[in-house]
Amino acid sequence: MFDLKGKVALVTGASSGLGVEFAKALAGQGADLAILARRQEKLEEVKKIIEALGVRCFAFKCDVLKNDEIKTAVAKIKEHYGRIDILVNNAGTARKIPAEVQPDEDWNAVINTNLNSVYFIAREVGKIMIEQKYGKIINVGSIHSSVAMAPSELSAYCTSKGGVLMLTKALAVEWAKYNITVNAIGPAYFPSEMTESSLGNPEFSKVINAYCPMHRTGRAGELDGAVIYFASDASSYTTGQLLSVDGGWTAI
Repeated sequence: MFDLKGKVALVTGASSGLGVEFAKALAGQGADLAILARRQEKLEEVKKIIEALGVRCFAFKCDVLKNDEIKTAVAKIKEHYGRIDILVNNAGTARKIPAEVQPDEDWNAVINTNLNSVYFIAREVGKIMIEQKYGKIINVGSIHSSVAMAPSELSAYCTSKGGVLMLTKALAVEWAKYNITVNAIGPAYFPSEMTESSLGNPEFSKVINAYCPMHRTGRAGELDGAVIYFASDASSYTTGQLLSVDGGWTAI
């Protein structure tokens, strides 16, 4: 049920952090990979890791803020593999700035990366999946898709991830007739380049203790089950859903 042999999976933001974890999890189930990110040298390192798992890996430099690069990347992947079965929309960023003084450019950077690019990539990959009459789209949301945090100063981030949840639902409804499922994963705080400064702050442990019933951050591998479930035919009747992987954070 969880076998992904013969499937092609595209992961964005795959040069570090959760993107690498997602790519490894999918490769571990037999999927061939296409990985996108801005840093080509990092992508090449990840490609070696993925190929060592016994599957093919196609690395392509792409800035998700540039629609022409998105279109080119998706077309190249289609040309290379002939199909795209799974999309993991993972690329993201964050800014921790009080809302009342947040510069326009910081707001726009977060919304464009975390929300707009998710739509534009899904749109281009969706065209291929519609032709195939098959597809599994997995958007990476957050616990902040459904809850904020005090104190947070994450107005742009929370707004973008809330938008990802509603985009997930809208695409799930629109594309269900094409045998395409669209779901989202909502991680709490996991170690990555993006969370390094927060998790490295001793004061943040107080936030974890206050908000997370398990009193800890996520660990490597704890998102694997969620991404494999949504990528596989085990989730053939599941669409438009957010699965929070958060140690109970959103339960309180």
